[in-house]
Amino acid sequence: MHKKADTHYPIHDHLAHRWSPRAFADKPVTAQDLGSLFEAARWAASCYNEQPWRFIVARREQQHEYQKLLNCLVEGNQAWAIQAPVLGLGIVKKTFSMNGKANNFAHHDLGLATAGLMAQATALGLHVHSMGGILPQRAAEIYQVPGDFDVLTGFAIGYPGDPDSLDESMRASELEPRTRKPLTETVFSSGWEQPAAFLQT
Repeated sequence: MHKKADTHYPIHDHLAHRWSPRAFADKPVTAQDLGSLFEAARWAASCYNEQPWRFIVARREQQHEYQKLLNCLVEGNQAWAIQAPVLGLGIVKKTFSMNGKANNFAHHDLGLATAGLMAQATALGLHVHSMGGILPQRAAEIYQVPGDFDVLTGFAIGYPGDPDSLDESMRASELEPRTRKPLTETVFSSGWEQPAAFLQT
């Protein structure tokens, strides 16, 4: 299943084809491909090159580890994420290693690393669905995450599957076209909510 973005300006195919399915095929992700995804994340930009991101990953082949990570998702996400061959958590270090001061850009930098991971996934025919619906306290306890780190996001990785495997409400969402706000609502120049002059109307 493909849901290419209907863009106003041309963008790279890997970005146009990136989307977040809930239906995943029963097909494993190779160790080589997983390594490539996290290599792409490794080379993301970060403030002072702190690289504040950490990832915990579980593959379905490791049943115990997979179930442990699945239990860190809220119930609604568990319902569909259990189809995915790979599950993960995104974690951030809250302080700079060089001076112990608060790193106010850590969340931003985890986002950059995750975006790189997603772009690499799309290039390999894979898809990633990020989740805010996780149980961070449970995850921190299960994985003994140090206090200087926050468990922030979850994600599922795999090949897109059959939307009919989802319940009715999720299936409808899966089949809907992708939409975004127009650039004129998000890119400003001379003042707040004044669209940048370079944008086509």
